Amino acid sequence: MAPQREWFEKDYYKVLGVSESATPAEIKKAYRRLAKQFHPDANPNNPQAAEKFKQLSEAHTVLSDPDKRKKYDTMRKLGAFDPRSQSRGGPATGPSATGEFEFGDLGGLGDLFSSIFGRGKRDDRRGESIEASLTVDFRTAVLGGKVPIEVPITESCATCGGNGAAPGATGTTCPECKGRGTVSFGQGGFAVNRPCPMCRGRGKLPSAKCETCGGAGQVRTIRKVMLTVPAGADTGTRIRLKGQGEPGRDGGPPGDLLVTLQVEPDRFFTRNGLDLECEVPINLAQALLGTQIRVRTVDGKKILLKIPAGTQPGRKLRIKAQGVEKGGRRGDQLVTIRVDLPEKLTAEQEELAKKLAESAGLRY
Repeated sequence: MAPQREWFEKDYYKVLGVSESATPAEIKKAYRRLAKQFHPDANPNNPQAAEKFKQLSEAHTVLSDPDKRKKYDTMRKLGAFDPRSQSRGGPATGPSATGEFEFGDLGGLGDLFSSIFGRGKRDDRRGESIEASLTVDFRTAVLGGKVPIEVPITESCATCGGNGAAPGATGTTCPECKGRGTVSFGQGGFAVNRPCPMCRGRGKLPSAKCETCGGAGQVRTIRKVMLTVPAGADTGTRIRLKGQGEPGRDGGPPGDLLVTLQVEPDRFFTRNGLDLECEVPINLAQALLGTQIRVRTVDGKKILLKIPAGTQPGRKLRIKAQGVEKGGRRGDQLVTIRVDLPEKLTAEQEELAKKLAESAGLRY
């Protein structure tokens, strides 16, 4: 299959190397392994790796979303793509008067195919969306904040202005599309018009290609974006930045940037839903007699916490409304008490400990 064929013809299961019955966990595992291998940051001088990474992100976007995956599988069953023969066959009913299958003939599935094939409400000039992952520190995830992210992206070549021609070059009509800029793919009463792969939808071929972009009209670069992390974010949280994806074709709207967060663990806090948990040490005298200690909260404050007399090791004390705030609710901070005992006692301390044990009726 020609690499220029649009995504509706691609076998996303094959792209990720998984079976059609793969579980969401298997799809996620395969994507992470391959994305790490082909990430542009790990292959800065390998355009094939960048293209492979783009294909992986595209496949993961569809197969990781239950609704999109269902629609994609439905499309394949209806014959839009046959991975064994690499052919597209039209459904058994509903061809239009022109001999080409129309999305409206699918009734309730019309919007499904319109969204898949880039017709109907969707602008087929729209740029591709980009998926990226970002690691943020624990405090930023809980409280929210702005974090910079660098994203590999395709932009119009500044030398040729995006037309792929060298300065002063002339243009000839593309022999593949006869100047229309689009070609039709399909058979069996089903056809879809897509941008011509030879001229990239321009309808003309330059007499000399732009040396900067090699005639592609686009170059790979790194875009720096400030990402707003919402308060209460957690590992797996996805943030969509509209219009920050790949640029559109022929002036079409850009795609979006989809960022998945990975939260770094904290040395003091752990998260349990909306509650934050931590552990603080006290000495034996404080545990026996009771005391007050200052405990750090996630926003940097120190709150006075009362330790009751006779507190046992492992006891949990609650500080109200100092946990994670999300959706108008805020959790608590749960403090686990650790009692630290001295490793060695002086003779005087040992004598006092024996008297304490005897007065309490304890054996030693």
